[in-house]
Amino acid sequence: MELKNLYDVMVVGAGPVGLFLAAELRRYGVDAVVLERLSEPSQQIKAGSVGPSSAEVFDQRGLLERFPAPDPGVLAALGTGRPLGHFAGLWLLRGAPELRTMPIFAPQPQVEAVLETYARELGVPVVRGCEVTGLDGERVEVAHAGGTTTVTGRFVVGCDGGRSTVRRLAGFGFEGTGATITGRQALVDIAGPNPLEKGWHRTGTGMVVYGPGPQRVLTVEFDGPPADRDRPLDRAEIEASLRRVSGTDVVVNALITGTRWTDNTRQATRYREGSVLLAGDAAHVHPPFGGQGLNLGFQDAANLGWKLAATIAGWAPEGLLDTYHEERAPVAATALANTRAQIALMRPDPQTSALRELFTELLAYDEPNAHVSRLMTGVDRPYPIPGEHPEAGRVAADRPVGAARLYELLRTPGGLLLDATPGGAATRLAAGWAGRVTAVPGPENLLVRPDGVVAWGGPALDGLDKALETWFGRP
Repeated sequence: MELKNLYDVMVVGAGPVGLFLAAELRRYGVDAVVLERLSEPSQQIKAGSVGPSSAEVFDQRGLLERFPAPDPGVLAALGTGRPLGHFAGLWLLRGAPELRTMPIFAPQPQVEAVLETYARELGVPVVRGCEVTGLDGERVEVAHAGGTTTVTGRFVVGCDGGRSTVRRLAGFGFEGTGATITGRQALVDIAGPNPLEKGWHRTGTGMVVYGPGPQRVLTVEFDGPPADRDRPLDRAEIEASLRRVSGTDVVVNALITGTRWTDNTRQATRYREGSVLLAGDAAHVHPPFGGQGLNLGFQDAANLGWKLAATIAGWAPEGLLDTYHEERAPVAATALANTRAQIALMRPDPQTSALRELFTELLAYDEPNAHVSRLMTGVDRPYPIPGEHPEAGRVAADRPVGAARLYELLRTPGGLLLDATPGGAATRLAAGWAGRVTAVPGPENLLVRPDGVVAWGGPALDGLDKALETWFGRP
């Protein structure tokens, strides 16, 4: 398709985060386009699931039914005290009360396909074979098969991965720690008899993982970063790595798909520079342990989408767009810190062995276990929203609201006010925000932002007008 000369928002990158952000914008009528360098969706092995907090956002958009139902065996583990997750390969995490929703167990290519269909249904054009080669404020230079085109967007959002072109061209700072390991993840055909044992195993040379499927393997070697990160992973390399780490004579007949990665861990110093913003891996990179990256990115998109749409529509209160960085950057920083800690707990030396033993003992206690479970799922750090309500700054738990559920009501774009006051006093107070906030009778007084986050709640109406003005502009 041909590119127009002007868009409200140009989203660079048609990975899951870019597609979801574009769909969020389109729900509000924003003229958004997705530009993607690759001509076809990548089938490379990456994340294997979507975290619980992002699963709740997907429920709020009516997307959960597009994914397979959770495995019955995993569901059976809930409430039994059996491990539901790992930290540094220690499968000891039992969850926490804040983890109310099961993850979506679907490989990243499937997640991407679902979100591209969803975005296109909403009318988002996804233009493939377009590579961003220049960026000057709102003007973007795009190279494609027909030549080069300059397109203008009121805003440009880089969702183009850890080696983001948008981040580089816009001059964002990207600070952190460099690579010290080489990780390899692949789907392979292993010759029988297969000597690899299912599960995560720490050895004298690193970590080796086999499963959960019969073809998935992962290795971590503590011998520095790869000499040539861009060279494609081949069958011989993954076989040699498996042999070194597992200490077996495993034979790999074929490599189906595979990738290399490191513990390069960095974060953008700001998520916004004028009209250019970053989301997902473009804003933060870290090793993939626990599958935190995709979850972080979807939360970025949910937080940014409605704020950017409000800014374009002209009703955003002053500084609303800057709260995107203020709210999301600390959450990512916590994830980066815990992945560094996981690397430290995996090192193949006697000191680390002693530390793992101590850490294992600590995880036997409920509160440390719950704390680490919260860290791994990104629900440990609420946004800095004042108020006495126990959910202030957190994604609201789903609950019945009349004949519907709260998450079903959040499928209508905009904020949501639940009104439990006699005579609908809260609804009358919020009348000046009609079109931005929908008020409905509810079991309690609660103001929920479009990203599902509780902005206010309480038995009295004190503070409701301030919360409405803070998040939804002047009446």
